[in-house]
Amino acid sequence: MKNESIKIFQKKKQVILEKWITIQSQDQGLNNDLITNEDLRVQSEELLYTFIDNLTDNNIENPDSRDFENVLDILSSISISRAKQGYSPRETGFYVYSLKEALLSVLNEEIKDSSVLYTQSMAINKLLDSFTISTFETFIKGREDVIFRQTDEITQISTPVIRVWDGILALPIIGTLDSSRTQVVMESLLQEIVDTGSSIAILDISGVPAVDSLVAQHLIKTVSATRLMGAECIISGIRPEIAQTVVHLGIDLSTIITKATLASALKTAFVMLNLEVNKKQRNKTV
Repeated sequence: MKNESIKIFQKKKQVILEKWITIQSQDQGLNNDLITNEDLRVQSEELLYTFIDNLTDNNIENPDSRDFENVLDILSSISISRAKQGYSPRETGFYVYSLKEALLSVLNEEIKDSSVLYTQSMAINKLLDSFTISTFETFIKGREDVIFRQTDEITQISTPVIRVWDGILALPIIGTLDSSRTQVVMESLLQEIVDTGSSIAILDISGVPAVDSLVAQHLIKTVSATRLMGAECIISGIRPEIAQTVVHLGIDLSTIITKATLASALKTAFVMLNLEVNKKQRNKTV
């Protein structure tokens, strides 16, 4: 005999959908700018109808049933999409919670026997709670993917290698220099040395907020890798507080050319390449 709640859901599909849409639209935390009412209805209808169509006597109390793979696929797609669109975890979780509220509301209207209502409601609660957990897990994964991609893009943008003169490269470093970022810095710098045939690279650390022993080691590794490629490295942007920190930590930078400013480092690079830049005098007209 078919479970009573399944028969009710199949009969009341449209009623459940309207209740669900109403609950979602009344939520004060819903960001209406991220999805249109029409898209929300299409999205909700697909999930609801797929859920009801796959609901059977054998799986209504088994959230892990393979029968719900299509339902979970739809939820996964919605979660990842919402993570990329900027939805909050609350908004995404409420999407499934509000479906449960609509389903239980219909059961409460249709089932008069309190004991039967309790049993049926508990089964739906268990089922939808499982779907909610799955939704959160996928949402978090989607959000992490977005963060990792943005972090990678920011790292690439914040470590530009600039060709300031023939044979001279400059790499302004802004922000904290950690192990992963050092790897990106070295790869970018070494590749540019190969591509341009440059013999001098200037690492400008004016934008690095603080230099500790770990940051210094990362700089030394970068300098060493640059020298292995046949290029000399100059570190500029050594502020007084950075110099004091380096001395206090006992870090040996004596083998590395260091300068206070990028302009000073560039001037040193010109000398190393036997280049001379002269200011051209303009002829004064009488």
